[in-house]
Amino acid sequence: MKRTIAIAMLFFGLAAGVSAQPGTGSYNLSKSGLAIEGYDPVAYFVSGRAMEGKKEYSYTIQGVTYQFVSPQNRDLFKAAPVKYQPQYGGWCAYAMGAKGEKVEVDPETFKVLDGKLYLFYNKYFNNTLKSWNKDEANLKMKADANWDRINK
Repeated sequence: MKRTIAIAMLFFGLAAGVSAQPGTGSYNLSKSGLAIEGYDPVAYFVSGRAMEGKKEYSYTIQGVTYQFVSPQNRDLFKAAPVKYQPQYGGWCAYAMGAKGEKVEVDPETFKVLDGKLYLFYNKYFNNTLKSWNKDEANLKMKADANWDRINK
């Protein structure tokens, strides 16, 4: 029993501290160079859901490629990219606030807050959105400061 608990604690500890950086620079990019692993950034706002974009509706801005579910979403993004781009370069908002680290995300674990998109790590029984919600104001303030420091 003690061994099982120790393994579980190690497992959860590793999951909480994952700092994989598949992207380059400030943006969290997939191995194929896509932002948000190919999910449509506009869909989070328009439909309230995470939706995978299509290659034929791609748009690249500042070397970062986004995919969209429709040409309409792509056009909305083109008109106001800053409005739809995820905060903290698409890295986990919780990790940015808690430790100032760039941590991968699950594109289906998100929150739209004050017109901004926040993405979160959610693997191995560690949904950081739940932790974010418990101390959102403090974590957001710290994440903003950490991102400003990292993203200079």
